[in-house]
Amino acid sequence: MHTTTDTATWWRRAHGGDGSGLLVAYFSMEFGVEETLPIYSGGLGVLAGDHLKAAAELGVPLVGVGLLYRGGYFRQGLDASGRQTESYEPVDGEALGLVREPVAVEVELAGETIMAAVWRKDVGSVPLYLLEVDWVTDALYGGDREHRIRQEVLLGVGGVRALAALGVEANVFHMNEGHSAFLAIERARALVEQGQETADALEQVRRSTVFTTHTPVPAGNEVFRDELVTRYVGPLAMAAGIDEKALLELGRFGEDGGFGLTPLALRLSEHANGVSALHGEVAREMWAGLWNGKDAPIGHVTNGVHLGTWLAPPLAELLRQAGVRPEAAPDEAGWDAVDDVDGAALWEVRAACRSRLAERAGLDPALMTIGFARRFATYKRAGLVFIDLERLLALPVQIVVAGKAHPQDTAGKEVLRGIVELARDPRTRGRVVFLENYDIGLARTLIPGCDVWLNNPRRPLEASGTSGMKAAVNGVLNVSVLDGWWAEAFEPDVGWAIDGVSDEADAEQLYRLLEEEVVPTFVDDRGRWLEMMKASIERLAPRFSMHRAVGEYAERYYLPAHASLRR
Repeated sequence: MHTTTDTATWWRRAHGGDGSGLLVAYFSMEFGVEETLPIYSGGLGVLAGDHLKAAAELGVPLVGVGLLYRGGYFRQGLDASGRQTESYEPVDGEALGLVREPVAVEVELAGETIMAAVWRKDVGSVPLYLLEVDWVTDALYGGDREHRIRQEVLLGVGGVRALAALGVEANVFHMNEGHSAFLAIERARALVEQGQETADALEQVRRSTVFTTHTPVPAGNEVFRDELVTRYVGPLAMAAGIDEKALLELGRFGEDGGFGLTPLALRLSEHANGVSALHGEVAREMWAGLWNGKDAPIGHVTNGVHLGTWLAPPLAELLRQAGVRPEAAPDEAGWDAVDDVDGAALWEVRAACRSRLAERAGLDPALMTIGFARRFATYKRAGLVFIDLERLLALPVQIVVAGKAHPQDTAGKEVLRGIVELARDPRTRGRVVFLENYDIGLARTLIPGCDVWLNNPRRPLEASGTSGMKAAVNGVLNVSVLDGWWAEAFEPDVGWAIDGVSDEADAEQLYRLLEEEVVPTFVDDRGRWLEMMKASIERLAPRFSMHRAVGEYAERYYLPAHASLRR
């Protein structure tokens, strides 16, 4: 991570000091700060880690709040039949350099009082506080629905109490996805205990809360049985003056019943956003019923990536030699100097990155390499490019695939097994490779080691797609469905687009693009490929950096929320 004067003074320059006392508490179920601390599963957690890094570098006053999972997230293996296996390795906070804070936090879980330890991990100047109860925080996304609600009560309720115990006086609360939404009930309870009326307390909470929804897919929008909610949250709500009926109404949406954390978060947040322009539109339509036909007040902040983490070091050095400062705030980094980068040197850097990946994966270091690495959810269509294997293998390309399926996602596991089986097929030997246990460390080798980054979800289910951003800033050209971030980033000069119509139409369009445009350009027109690499870096790195995204959150949500609270 690069902490420099350039970025660290941005907050002071823009706001004349500390933003009049602003302090943001950023809650997330997972944080991907580094591969040695495996308390993240994929894009949501890596985004949260990047958010903390950028906030530290920009000087935005912020603390993170999450959970310390003693088993982390699972380590992926493959058995003889190609099926995913899961194993959990102990996470030792002290050995990893975390500091145990001298406080313990009480939380009630269905009538049982538990005591949570609080650990601190410093991410630059931003402290990340992690709560731990060995039998509750045993593993990320493990266990049944009751275990999940225990973890989410600990995160939301325990997280607010931990900040109070530590003397951290946060005044704006940012919920990164709905997992931490019970924090709003706890904050209201504390205000009522201080003498406020329930309605006033809920309004104060609402004015000072920011909520980011990350996906339209049901798995990312938690729903619990009413009985679980009343058992685990009912007494807390009663202490805030919210009876059982009113509590359940806060989480109600649609005809299916159940208590949703996304509706709860939306009702108790004045500021809400999706994570790309298209996802903002989808979210407004999806949740319009909460506002009785009125326009849903859900905006968008398109995600970004932390360039200090995701730019390949040799490329970052080459850019600096040309006068680009990747670690600076986007409007001061001088990205137009990418035009001055020597083409031969850029090609050599990209070839070196490919060779590093080839050595890791057993690939040909000279062959055009396509990367596909993400969570194995079925809507991401990992098998789409393999529908016509003979047509694919007729091209001079090799494909590297990586990613984990959720332990309880049977369908996703079956897709993964099919890809592994294909990679083991003698027909594809050396041309299709599956790399196990995708994590931050592997991603930093895999993504910049590719020439083309493939993303082909069913539109519009990919809310953002930050792996494509990580590729683009490294000069890896995207071939992607016009979904998530690519719907606003795509230009013919920086990559190729798939329309996102149907499985059959998208597969045909993908093959035609590879056969008629992508492969011929890479093989026969190095000048054009270099122009596209430079355009990708120059235009997309500043637009899709996490510095830009955190700056937008500060200007459009954090400061207005703080001002609204003061009024």
